[in-house]
Amino acid sequence: QAPHQQIYRELAGTEAAGWVEAAPAEGARGGKRRFRILPPGREELQRWVNDRQDAPAIRDELMVRLRAEAVVGPTGLAEELVAVAARHRDKLAAYLAIEARDFPVAPRSREQDLQHLVLKAGIAFERHRIALCEEAAAILQRPA
Repeated sequence: QAPHQQIYRELAGTEAAGWVEAAPAEGARGGKRRFRILPPGREELQRWVNDRQDAPAIRDELMVRLRAEAVVGPTGLAEELVAVAARHRDKLAAYLAIEARDFPVAPRSREQDLQHLVLKAGIAFERHRIALCEEAAAILQRPA
């Protein structure tokens, strides 16, 4: 998540770098501009998509990288998604072990229920992330 000011600063920087070109948006008021990616920008975007990074849990660059893959792919992102899914499986196994150890039966106190709720959110996140990575990898492995 970023404020509009930060987004426009970043766009100005990409324009100064020669990665995008801005033009006034047709029919728009308030100085709105439409951006078009230039060949050097496509090259930088492809380089960035191929950067091997874990997707952050809060600011999710993976979704942006999947969109970028649609523009510049194929990039090899499918292989990274397989590894990312494996890491999420490891976290899920650890969370399930904690759940079995620390929250075997109800009733529990309010504090325990809140702690369990946080753990269940982590479990749900890991399950969702595994499914997402598997689906995205399957799509990326199809012929372009």
